[in-house]
Amino acid sequence: MSTNYDIIVIGAGISGASVAYFLKKKGVGKVLMVDRGATPASSNTGKSCAIVRTFYTLPLMARLAKTAVDMFVALPDELGQTGGFHQTGFVQLVPSDWVETTKEITNMQTSVGIETKFVDPAQYEQRFPWMNPDGIGAVVYEPQSGWADPVQTTEAYIEGFQAAGGDVRFRMPCRQLLRDGDRVTGVELEDGPVSAGAVINASGPWAKYLAEFSGMELPMTSMREQNAVWEVRPDRPMPTTPFSSAIEAVYMREVAERRWLIGRGFPKKYYEVDPNNFKESADNDYVIGSYDRMLTRVPPLQGATMVDSYAALYDVTPDWMPFVGPRAGIEGYYDFSGGGGHMFKTAPAIARELADWVVDGEAADDFRQLSHDRVAADNLFHQSFGGNRV
Repeated sequence: MSTNYDIIVIGAGISGASVAYFLKKKGVGKVLMVDRGATPASSNTGKSCAIVRTFYTLPLMARLAKTAVDMFVALPDELGQTGGFHQTGFVQLVPSDWVETTKEITNMQTSVGIETKFVDPAQYEQRFPWMNPDGIGAVVYEPQSGWADPVQTTEAYIEGFQAAGGDVRFRMPCRQLLRDGDRVTGVELEDGPVSAGAVINASGPWAKYLAEFSGMELPMTSMREQNAVWEVRPDRPMPTTPFSSAIEAVYMREVAERRWLIGRGFPKKYYEVDPNNFKESADNDYVIGSYDRMLTRVPPLQGATMVDSYAALYDVTPDWMPFVGPRAGIEGYYDFSGGGGHMFKTAPAIARELADWVVDGEAADDFRQLSHDRVAADNLFHQSFGGNRV
């Protein structure tokens, strides 16, 4: 194995996998991907709810999400695999006090090419026989969206990367970034140093520590996130799409026949944890509370049985938007972390634009705001509904 590469990518989740693939597609010669885990998506990507939607309040995220949906649809042509993507559509429920802002948001989404529709309340009973309509201000439907298998998607990008000549090393922790003054020159791996022209730090919750050990600030926290899978009784009417309710702050999607993943959204209490030492099983009161909230909206869930539950991590920046791209004053280093629960669905689109930035030195003006430089410039993103609802 070589000890000298053009680019090293740290992390084999969806971010690292997709950017490594697009770097090779752009013709970068020697690219190495390393990961502390034994397999692709072995950490938080593999536990993603993996809903692929475009309902975002920020124009940049809406644009990236639209591009990402198109990329998921095109995975068979791009990679010869589906990535487990199911184009079922997506439903967003909003409360009455959100309706006017939601109209503004959907107008913005339409302007970037997203197909999104308000559902006529007269159609609720026919289209959503599973839904309790009480308290709903509006229902927004995205016909192009859906959900994917996060492991299959990540594996597809890594296999494409390897087919293009990329090197992958699993069970290979990165101990630190190597620096020579204001340039990152490589990485120190478990079995020794490896030099590179550039390093992309896509190591999720561990990105903070790699950056800080090398003298770079990365204001990011690890937040514990919990989900559970419930098996529904036979012959119950259930949604045909993933959906999110801003009324109860819950979301759900099908994972297998009669089995549904249920999670909580913002607002809720977040707990900062050590990514190397946190409880990976879910809290019983939390998952039961999430189920009870969902039951008020989806009465056919009555009598469902919990078959699995777990906790994973969100890597969270001060404005819940990822840090992506180069930094002023540091050569040979690129951030790609801090997705805050939004990275899986948008990572392929972000990765493709990041690869352009790395190789060609060019990026769209709106994309450049993702750089960590926005912190010093006091140019953070601001959401319409607060928290992680970007």
